[in-house]
Amino acid sequence: MILNKSDAPNPLERLIRVLRKLPGIGERSASRLAFFILRGPGDLAHEMAEAILAVREKIHFCELCQNFTEVKRCSLCLSSERDHSLICLVEEPADLAAIEKAGTYRGLYHILHGAIAPMDGVGPEQLKIQELLNRVRSGGVKEVVLATNSNMEGEATALYIKDLLKGMSVRVTRLASGVPVGGDLEFTDPMTLARALESRHLYP
Repeated sequence: MILNKSDAPNPLERLIRVLRKLPGIGERSASRLAFFILRGPGDLAHEMAEAILAVREKIHFCELCQNFTEVKRCSLCLSSERDHSLICLVEEPADLAAIEKAGTYRGLYHILHGAIAPMDGVGPEQLKIQELLNRVRSGGVKEVVLATNSNMEGEATALYIKDLLKGMSVRVTRLASGVPVGGDLEFTDPMTLARALESRHLYP
């Protein structure tokens, strides 16, 4: 590490500190990445900086499903080939991608961007729940499939949303058996996901 004559961190130390803020990146990984960037091609750092800035400036939430998109509404929400009366509720964009890979679901999606986790300081107000309720209230939605992960946080989130949808003219279902308890949709194989979607049931 470069020794600094002042108390302020030098550029390398600052980069390591910033990289450590990324999920799953510890001191050793942050240092390895920082040195790779330092030793890499001269234009690598500029490409990375430009890509990060472009993502922050150009990518935003789809006004309907809350997925990331460059336009007002994503391609799935605009598609005339999808069933707009059916909404599959998932926690993260990666879950949407996993279900799409299964190839059997033809409805739309709604992404919460997380799950209720009080121990981590994540409550309903941090999630895209109100946006879901607005979609249902606007009419045209006949069924909401609760496809949150089958762990403690996912189940708590599904129960919370199911209660909010009570009294609305919408059928509420939950993914059936096939998705392993404690597992994440992102890592579930396509065949298992397809089976779970095809045998979904009313959420009690």
